Amino acid sequence: MRSYTITEVWDIPIRVNTSLLIFLPILAWLIGSGQQIELYAGIIEGVTGVGFDLARLRAGSTPWLIGVVAAVGLFVSVTVHELGHSWVALRYGLDIESITLWILGGLASLTTFPKEWDREFWIAIAGPLSSLLVAGGCYIGALALPESLPVARFLLGWLAVTNVVLAGFNLLPAFPMDGGRVLRALLARSYPYGTATRIAARIGVGFAFLFAIVGVLNFQIVLLLLAFFIYGAATTESKTVLLDELFDGITVGDIATHDPATVAATTTVEAFGTRMLRDRQPLHLVTDDGAPVGIVTLADLKAAPRGDHSAITVQEIMREVPRVDSAADAFDTLVQLRGADGLTAIVERDGALVGVLSEADYAHAMMVQRGFRTGVSG
Repeated sequence: MRSYTITEVWDIPIRVNTSLLIFLPILAWLIGSGQQIELYAGIIEGVTGVGFDLARLRAGSTPWLIGVVAAVGLFVSVTVHELGHSWVALRYGLDIESITLWILGGLASLTTFPKEWDREFWIAIAGPLSSLLVAGGCYIGALALPESLPVARFLLGWLAVTNVVLAGFNLLPAFPMDGGRVLRALLARSYPYGTATRIAARIGVGFAFLFAIVGVLNFQIVLLLLAFFIYGAATTESKTVLLDELFDGITVGDIATHDPATVAATTTVEAFGTRMLRDRQPLHLVTDDGAPVGIVTLADLKAAPRGDHSAITVQEIMREVPRVDSAADAFDTLVQLRGADGLTAIVERDGALVGVLSEADYAHAMMVQRGFRTGVSG
């Protein structure tokens, strides 16, 4: 679903996902309707000792006002939670791409996540600590306000309780939630980073199945969505760390194809097709007067416009791809290329052509590294 930037804090874009725009009115209705206000008032009174005149809270349109403000306040609290993560990350010199608010809460997207256990620990724990600070401020506010402002007292009490729940829930060791990242950080003190990630990810998957079971038994759609999110994120990050380990110390130049097949930009598609059939090379570097200008693959050939292929040149169907330095880290480049059009790039050193990089090069490097590590460990 699409996200919209609504503001910036510390030059970090704050984005709202469409799912949240759909969910907020539903959440406001759930809070402000039925017996929810009486239930929440009892919880708040039990926690804070602040009593309420329920008749005043239910009068007229007051329940709907409470519902709307409480729903918005919850996601403001989630934003503060994510800003807590971001503030610590910024102190460590890390960049934050954005903070996105969506149906399951918030997500602070860091460009890179630290492998140092202490840095990950403090970044992860900063979110729940921020929520507890918000809870403390709301608690004090609920106690300080006079009885003549029951709606404000109710809302502050509700936010105090909700932020404590938010902090506690996020501290569950369900990787990649905050508690799971705290767990990985503590495990990384005694185990290699990859091993710590795999252990934390397995525990996260276990929580995902638990949330799914509870969600099905209680018809809780949000818990089911959370279960899918945790399962997908945990397995994806575990695979990402495995790739990082496999490519540790390897540069783009180490895995690139150094003598790629080439084709002149002026070659016709018809002639290129015949040549590709003959030499069986699925990827060719396109050159213009000897200079590399792009890449053409079998997929590009298949996607060529219908018509007289003897009148269409390779330059018309080729793709311009990123250019990367041969000394660049192979894993970092993989992450960058995933956001581009495929895993293909032209590899250079000081402006001179070194070769081409493709998904096949990464697959071959992974196969070699896995085989090498298996052979060493055996």
